[in-house]
Amino acid sequence: MKSCGSMLGLPGLRLPPAGFLLLLPFLLLLLPATPAPHRASYKPVIVVHGLFDSSYSFRHLLEYINETHPGTVVTVLDLFDGRESLRPLWEQVQGFREAVAPIMAKAPQGVHLICYSQGGLVCRALLSVMDEHNVDSFISLSSPQMGQYGDTDYLKWLFPTSMRSNLYRICYSPWGQEFSICNYWHDPHHDDLYLNASSFLALINGERDHPNATAWRKNFLRVGRLVLIGGPDDGVITPWQSSFFGFYDANETVLEMEEQLVYLRDSFGLKTLLARGAIVRCPMAGISHTAWHSNRTLYETCIEPWLS
Repeated sequence: MKSCGSMLGLPGLRLPPAGFLLLLPFLLLLLPATPAPHRASYKPVIVVHGLFDSSYSFRHLLEYINETHPGTVVTVLDLFDGRESLRPLWEQVQGFREAVAPIMAKAPQGVHLICYSQGGLVCRALLSVMDEHNVDSFISLSSPQMGQYGDTDYLKWLFPTSMRSNLYRICYSPWGQEFSICNYWHDPHHDDLYLNASSFLALINGERDHPNATAWRKNFLRVGRLVLIGGPDDGVITPWQSSFFGFYDANETVLEMEEQLVYLRDSFGLKTLLARGAIVRCPMAGISHTAWHSNRTLYETCIEPWLS
C-alpha cells in the first residue's frame, strides 16, 4: 500500500498518523507565547493650570495625550483652583513643589511639564528653586513669561476702578503683591518701581540681586528643553510676545527676547539655553487664550513632538 506522501506525488515523505494530527492544536497551546512587541514607555506629564482654572479645563489635552501616547501617566494638578489662583505666587510655588516632587522621584528617566498661562510662571519658578528637578521638556503654553501689561477682563473684575496706566499704584505696593497677578505686573513706564517692588518676576528673571540667584540659574539650566507657545490672537497676554520673552520698552515698542537685558546678561540662563539649541518657539495665529489647551492642531504641532 502506498503512503499518503507517495499518493500526493512526494516520494519518501511519510505523513504523521491521524491521531497526532488531532493532538496538534493542543500541543501548540503548550508552546511558549510569542513575546508581545515592546511598547515605548513615555515620560510622565505634569500639567499646571492658570488663573481661575481647574483640572477640568484640561480634559481635551488629557484626551489628546492618551490617544497619541497611550500609557502615559498624566497628572493634572488640582491645586489653587478658581479664586485660590489669586494667592501669592510664591505660596503657589511651594504648594506645587510639594505635589511634583514625589512624581519626579518616581520617574528617574525624567518628566515633562505643560504649564498654562500664569502656571507657566509657577513652573519656571519651580525649575529655579528645585535643586534636583528632572524636567526634560518645559512646555510654556501662552504664559506671560516677561510679565503682563494690558487691560483684560481679569483685571477689570479684580480692580474695577483701575486701568493699566495706573495699576502700578496698587500692584507695586505690599498689599498689591499679595495678589498673584500683581506678582508679574510689568509696567514699562515705571521700571524702577517694578524692580524694587516685584517680589516674584523680578527675582526669577534675575533682574534684582538676591542671594539665591546663582543657584537658581544653575537649577533652571537643568531643563532639557524649553518650548514656548503663544500667538497674536491670544487676546489676554499683553504683549502676546511675552509668551516668547519679548516685552515693551518705555515707548511700548516690543523688543524680542534677544533684545531683552535678561537675555543679553544671561541673568537666569536664556542665552545659554538658546546657544545649546534647547529653546523651541512655536507661534500660532488664530487661537484665543482659553483655547490653547483644547486646540488639536496646536497640540499636534507644538506639544506632542516633545512628549518623549
